[in-house]
Amino acid sequence: MIDVHIHAVPPNLPGVGSLHPLLKEPPEALAAALRREMQTAGVSHALAMGSWNNPDDDPLGINRTLEIAEFVPGLRPIGIMDPVRTDAEHFRRVEAVLSRGAVVALKGYLGYLHYEPAHANYRRYYELAAQYRVPVMFHTGDTYSPAAKLKFAHPLGVDEVAVDHPDCKFVICHIGNPWTTDAAEVIYKNMNVWADLSGLLVGDDGTFASEEGREQVSETAAAVARAIRYSERPNRFLYGTDWPLAPMTAYREFVREAVPPEWHELVFEETARRLFKLV
Repeated sequence: MIDVHIHAVPPNLPGVGSLHPLLKEPPEALAAALRREMQTAGVSHALAMGSWNNPDDDPLGINRTLEIAEFVPGLRPIGIMDPVRTDAEHFRRVEAVLSRGAVVALKGYLGYLHYEPAHANYRRYYELAAQYRVPVMFHTGDTYSPAAKLKFAHPLGVDEVAVDHPDCKFVICHIGNPWTTDAAEVIYKNMNVWADLSGLLVGDDGTFASEEGREQVSETAAAVARAIRYSERPNRFLYGTDWPLAPMTAYREFVREAVPPEWHELVFEETARRLFKLV
């Protein structure tokens, strides 16, 4: 099983704290917690978002994730695109990271950063992503920050760059929740767009087991199933949790309920293995 969307470091975004106290722990302590969680849930690979706004020697915000990965087999970093940085030297450093295969994807924090996907400052990232054959992931939908602007996080914005950059592969994180049907339309229309199912429910094991939690699981599972049916492309959906915002095992059971059994192998492993070139 492959979890394509977790956090191992604080995202360092405007208006956002650490997301979870665990992310402030030393690398060894966080790694121990992550290993336990992955083993219990049966996760072989976990793809971790980096942090934004880093020094020049860490252009994609992955250095701390790489420290943690030394203690967690199967942990791979995702680099963060910074639309504030447009200088040639920055992109030279970004390309150096990509050329050595240090990241499995790039990530854009739509909404948190007030840039639409089609903004010119992202264009060079798309070109490099296509050149080095890594997907571009976008935060879409609801945000954790009152400073975020939702108009930039709507999944319909991904349609424009999917058309303009046909050689680049894009992932709509959180299937644009609450705009899941809009996200499904973008997937249906564009052969270079996928979606992950992460972060649709958050909380601890008790939250998922409570009466209110079970009701939320049922309602959200129905929305996920509807989006997959609408898109007519079950092979374009990826399992992710947004850990540590949600426990991996409880979230796995939620996705198992949401996704018809005949598509489990695709969603939980096969599609991610191909898209992110995992071995």
